[in-house]
Amino acid sequence: MIDNNNLETYKEITMEEIKKCMEQAQTGMESVISFFDKELQKVRAGKASPQMLEGLKVEYYGNLTPIEQVANINTPDARQIVVQPWERNMLPVIEKAILVANLGFTPQNNGEFIRIIVPIMTEERRKELVKKVKQDTEQNKVSIRNIRRTANETARKLKDSGTPEDEVKKLENDIQKLTDDFIAKIDKMSEAKEKEIMTV
Repeated sequence: MIDNNNLETYKEITMEEIKKCMEQAQTGMESVISFFDKELQKVRAGKASPQMLEGLKVEYYGNLTPIEQVANINTPDARQIVVQPWERNMLPVIEKAILVANLGFTPQNNGEFIRIIVPIMTEERRKELVKKVKQDTEQNKVSIRNIRRTANETARKLKDSGTPEDEVKKLENDIQKLTDDFIAKIDKMSEAKEKEIMTV
């Protein structure tokens, strides 16, 4: 039998556990969104952008270093990217890294900087990219649902350890609402990207 003082403490602990469960779920889902956002930025919609080289690492004094930390990357127009390393000896290293990354374009090293001409996309290539975006969308939705599953398991454990059923039910509803919100965000991001890809 729990006396009143203990009951208050118990309630506080329960509320803490519920809050923690929600916070963990939200943090997890937010990291899925930011990962998905980065993935979408890498999908080239035909227009040159520095993001196309994001995540590319180059050998720099024995360390793998992000390309943006060893060179200036800009887009003088919609068709080209110019990579200007801060040290000229980095030109062949950057050129090789771009080729190895197999990004779908060929770097041109003129001894001063590297120029990348972004090829005009065919209708077929656009459709392939949309297909890839759809696959990534599904994978990220699965990640969100996995976080929901983990949160629901935590909720069930709380119920087993004596948390009132209505509290657990509310927690499960909140988890579902959170999941729906994040799935809707992913759909919105995906639709915007598909539109961008198909817009010539």
